[in-house]
Amino acid sequence: MLSIFDQGPPSPCPAPFNLAAHVLRHAPNTPDKLALSILSKSTAQTWSYQALESAVRGTGTGLLQSGLKPGDILLMRLGNTVEFPIAYLGAIAAGLVPVPTSSQLTTTDTAKMIAELSPAAILRDPDVGCAAHPNQITTDSLIAMRDLPPCDYNLGDPERLAYVVYTSGTSGNPRAVAHAHRAIWARQMMITDWYDLRADDRLLHAGAFNWTYTLGTGLMDPWTIGATALIPAPGTDPTDLPDLLRTHRASIFAAAPGVYRKALQGKDKLNLPDLRHGLSAGEKLSDNLHQAWSKATGTDIFEAYGLSECSTFISSSPSQPAQGPILGQPQPGRRVAIVGADGPVPLGDEGTIAIHRSDPGLMLGYLTAPQETAARYQGDWFLTGDLGAMTKEGQITFHGRTDDMMNAGGFRVSPLEVEAALSKHPGITQIGATAVEVKPDTFVIAAFYTGPKQLNEAELQDFANTHLARYKQPRAYIHLDALPLNANGKLLRRALPAYFKVTS
Repeated sequence: MLSIFDQGPPSPCPAPFNLAAHVLRHAPNTPDKLALSILSKSTAQTWSYQALESAVRGTGTGLLQSGLKPGDILLMRLGNTVEFPIAYLGAIAAGLVPVPTSSQLTTTDTAKMIAELSPAAILRDPDVGCAAHPNQITTDSLIAMRDLPPCDYNLGDPERLAYVVYTSGTSGNPRAVAHAHRAIWARQMMITDWYDLRADDRLLHAGAFNWTYTLGTGLMDPWTIGATALIPAPGTDPTDLPDLLRTHRASIFAAAPGVYRKALQGKDKLNLPDLRHGLSAGEKLSDNLHQAWSKATGTDIFEAYGLSECSTFISSSPSQPAQGPILGQPQPGRRVAIVGADGPVPLGDEGTIAIHRSDPGLMLGYLTAPQETAARYQGDWFLTGDLGAMTKEGQITFHGRTDDMMNAGGFRVSPLEVEAALSKHPGITQIGATAVEVKPDTFVIAAFYTGPKQLNEAELQDFANTHLARYKQPRAYIHLDALPLNANGKLLRRALPAYFKVTS
């Protein structure tokens, strides 16, 4: 038998359709229910469903009144504040196309994006770095828009472009991933078969507002079913999260594995009486961390697998818990395969995890790179770039990357992008970047370089600050007499971690 698992076709996305209208569909029926609470140790800023929808649709009106028109692209350079999701949904409600980006990106990064996207405007927090653009709409203007009359939802074909996210590609060049309005419809497949999310849940997501993991799992998915989203205030120490979970009666906790690790620091027992379970995504959850959390809290963590090009489509859940290294299984409505050079491989064999092109959560394509889009497909299968194997029950084990992509705190980072930026340093002749394990289950990006002499690490860090977003920056720099090369003179990137162990 071949490694194909078909959970049946998803229900078709209704038409006409608008992503923001779908997310806020419960607002008319539950206007006074708590939609969002932003938590700190002493206070909580709250938003009802009515207030949230009013702010979103008012923002849509303001953006249109500023001269923008449906289909225009907006680059988002906003910080970790509530303005981010309100502006994001407000743009989509009005038929505009937002491009959420990390506030850690450099001016050079944003200059490349502006050149590629030709955005009609930039939504801008003055404290967030950005290259020059003639039309910048500041946070003060966005906040004032909330009180405007509500815009009409821009309804249309669910296949039309809704938003764009950037990801680091295997070429080292971040790619603009175009998603349709239907992408939110696909997320309903994870509501039961990952989250087990209910309307009376209070889901606390530990990420920043301007992280797409938070935007989807922490905000839009709870709102889509009428639940309550809880977000820690900017600057919250991860060690304070258990207190917030308990004080605000969170029933579900969502975070990247590293946050679970920090929340457990120095604690053998956590008293979280309202917590039903945790959710993890962004990077592989280690068995040791999973067991430590379960022992401390008496609750399980359910993991999901996805990528920027397609939201999570493989997961474990309370009804289908995974064991050991198993990721989970395809959610109902998904069609997933393990693919080799000639198509799906026999059950149990290793291959590339792939999802069928018919999946409603799959991207429309890379916005300005049609050839790279085509290269990601083998027939009707979209290749994720991750290796795995499938059992006859459809359970999938993760075996690592097919390339050298690194994971930095839940963000996928191309070593080629890091190498290209740092190779501009005048004291570096050759460079290789890879992830290294600094302590059990904790990985950081390390840069290995050659040059006439060993360089001052503070100087290298200053250089990286200028040329790379913080999450892409190495945390260690190792000077070598020569980098490991293959017979053709190409860098053996996977040989680099051994040099870190020798020199550290």
